[in-house]
Amino acid sequence: MRELARRETPAKASPSLDAGSGAGSLAAMPDQAAGSRERPPDTRDRRSLLKRSRRTKIVATLGPASDTPEMIAKLFHAGADVFRLNMSHLAREKLPEKVEVIRAVEREAKRPIAILVDLQGPKLRLGTFAEGAAMIENGATFVLDADPAPGNAERVHLPHPEILQALEPGHAILVDDGKLRLTVTEAEAGRAVTRVEVGGRISNRKGVSLPHTVIPLPAMTDKDRSDLEAGLNAGADWIAVSFVQRPEDVAEVKKVAAGRALVMAKIEKPQALSRLEEIIEISDGLMVARGDLGVEMPLEQVPGVQKRITRASRRLGKPVVVATQMLESMITAPVPTRAEVSDVATAVYEGADAVMLSAESASGAFPVEAITTMSRIAEQVERDQLYWSIIRAQSSTPDHTAADAIAAAAHQMVDALDLTAIMAWTHSGSTALRLSRERPNATVIALTPKRETARRLAMAWGTHPIVTKDASDVDDMASRACKFAVRERFADVGDRVIVVAGVPFGTPGATNLVRIAFVTREHAERA
Repeated sequence: MRELARRETPAKASPSLDAGSGAGSLAAMPDQAAGSRERPPDTRDRRSLLKRSRRTKIVATLGPASDTPEMIAKLFHAGADVFRLNMSHLAREKLPEKVEVIRAVEREAKRPIAILVDLQGPKLRLGTFAEGAAMIENGATFVLDADPAPGNAERVHLPHPEILQALEPGHAILVDDGKLRLTVTEAEAGRAVTRVEVGGRISNRKGVSLPHTVIPLPAMTDKDRSDLEAGLNAGADWIAVSFVQRPEDVAEVKKVAAGRALVMAKIEKPQALSRLEEIIEISDGLMVARGDLGVEMPLEQVPGVQKRITRASRRLGKPVVVATQMLESMITAPVPTRAEVSDVATAVYEGADAVMLSAESASGAFPVEAITTMSRIAEQVERDQLYWSIIRAQSSTPDHTAADAIAAAAHQMVDALDLTAIMAWTHSGSTALRLSRERPNATVIALTPKRETARRLAMAWGTHPIVTKDASDVDDMASRACKFAVRERFADVGDRVIVVAGVPFGTPGATNLVRIAFVTREHAERA
């Protein structure tokens, strides 16, 4: 039985360009090497220290605490694989500048970095009050209406006519992140009468959440459309869509993106859960936005929903990110609580592709420490034998396609032959994603001629993307795969690696070949 965890040693530095590749091609530094055989340390290049010893990726949100090129570089070196740009707080005009800073870090490190642009989505808010605020008592009647006049303790303007049309008796209305709770007793065009279930101070422009109401609003506002175009033009790799309620919300963004970036659906509204399978099918990835889910549904239900989304995404082969309040106390403290450590570990045990930091890295006092802590937690979990038993217990039956059958076969070959690397030639990234879905105890080294594909794959579990020219024939495919396996320190002379590809080369989605290749001395010399 193969050893489930092996000690890591610093990796050999990789040349920045593959021999014969086009000028400026990016060859990734070693990544995701948990489970690889030991290699003698190479101290000739400080970049060898960048080798990750985990498969789970880390998403870091940028903000005031991580606004400088120096801090962004520190976050990457600490373990961030993906940088999130939150358009709720980032001015559109500054987006290209932030992207270029990240690309500069990428060029220096010679490893692909994914950029996630997170659209704000519709923001539902109350109008204003005559005195700036009012007190509403439990059991009192409170009216939301279309009258723009300043409100009081009896009524307030709700500047969203579509909400007033959609509300029905019995629907809950949550105000100020759920601090106040109202229940609709009467609803008519332009007016909703509510009973105050949980009262308190209600003030200007507080946010409104509607857990029971399907709101006839598109997921994209005019601001989102402008931000989306700005993100695509700046070179974003992933676009996150907020306020998703139905698959059509994702389809709208995908139509605009037109393949220029992958689209991730944020599951933050209970309404999305009733059509979850459809939303996953049309999306390129999912994010479990636990903060908003926790406002709009009972808190005790959120952990189960997290597991449901994670497992459904894995089953369909879509990367899934677990987000919100993962190390919340590290906004102000240099160490997390034990409960937060357990929370991050649970997401890793479930096989999430990535875990995300929000305010911890964007505005907290200890952004580097937060990244380092999250990385250490993931590393420790992935060394636990229980981790692999959980991962394998959740494996799903391959789809009835040649590509999925080959990915499943490659996984079985890894176990049978005790191999540490699957060399996946991929154009669109689909081959690598299929292999990642299998969660093999081997690193998926994705060899691609497209820089954009390599960056997108930085989000996927267990992948180590490298940009290189496409293979010319089957012999070249195997030979260069062996060379990269040695260069990236996943194999040595006499080892075997699995090579997965599609023939003819350069045809997206045509995975139809799997081969076992032996690493020779010639491969090592060419590396």
